[in-house]
Amino acid sequence: MSQVPTRGLPRIKRRIYEILEGAVVDRASHACEIAIAGLVVANVVAIILESVHSIHEAYEAYFHIFDLFSVMVFSLEYVLRVWTYSEKHTGPGDSPWKGRKEYVFSMFGLVDFFSTVPFYLQLLFPGADLRVLRMFRLLRIFKLSRYNSAMEDMLEAIKAEKDSFSSAMFLLFISCLLFSSLIYIIEGHDQPEIFPSIPAAMHWFVLTIISGWGNVDPLTYLGTVLVIVTQVLAIALAAILTGVVATAYTAQVQRRESIYEMEVREVLADGVVTEEEKNKLKALQAKYGMSDEQVDAIANQVKAEQSNG
Repeated sequence: MSQVPTRGLPRIKRRIYEILEGAVVDRASHACEIAIAGLVVANVVAIILESVHSIHEAYEAYFHIFDLFSVMVFSLEYVLRVWTYSEKHTGPGDSPWKGRKEYVFSMFGLVDFFSTVPFYLQLLFPGADLRVLRMFRLLRIFKLSRYNSAMEDMLEAIKAEKDSFSSAMFLLFISCLLFSSLIYIIEGHDQPEIFPSIPAAMHWFVLTIISGWGNVDPLTYLGTVLVIVTQVLAIALAAILTGVVATAYTAQVQRRESIYEMEVREVLADGVVTEEEKNKLKALQAKYGMSDEQVDAIANQVKAEQSNG
């Protein structure tokens, strides 16, 4: 079992890790979460406003100062996370770099890194045109995913239903080949500038699937029928994918509630709830984004079952 440091630099490192990761749910970790999330939102708003030429010209100096401040904060956050992530794995035989490598190469670690890199590249190459790289600052919005499990739930749901998604993508690919070839054969002679080849017809198919209209008016009767069928297919595919995602997402939420319920049963098994166990349940609640009502309902259900048993 890992030892929790009680004094000195190891204790400071452990405390910083708890605050940044929300390993212990208290005022400090909550304030840190709000501060970072607020700064991220302010950065996204600033990037959007900075793209307006008149606003950029009038407040360029303020934008630069705010960006400098943000980079300093996010860089400090990144360095502290790399330093303190050695606290994630503190068991016998665990290397301090195990947790650090896990963070650096994780999605959140890469987002934290690449969202600040453009600033330092501008310092190294002051004369270079790095406007494209500066758009990497928009990656900072993904830092909010650390404090909300919605995106993680969505990705897990897609991963769980990868077979269904693969089937839908295969159907989409076959439909693209078929309908693109048909529209090229049917409309290609009457509109050679729009459908000069099957790849050009594929462009029309993708636009039709995405927006419902391929920006082309058919000139033949068969072409009109084909466009209508393609539009119906787009609606059907959207309905299939939406249903798959909705079902998988619901299942993912239920799985998380089951995991939390198992933890509650384990905590209440001996009839004594320690402070460490309370903090563990609070951290798990925060990680899964569960409301107090959900948590109370699960706890009451477990207590009722134990009383009846």
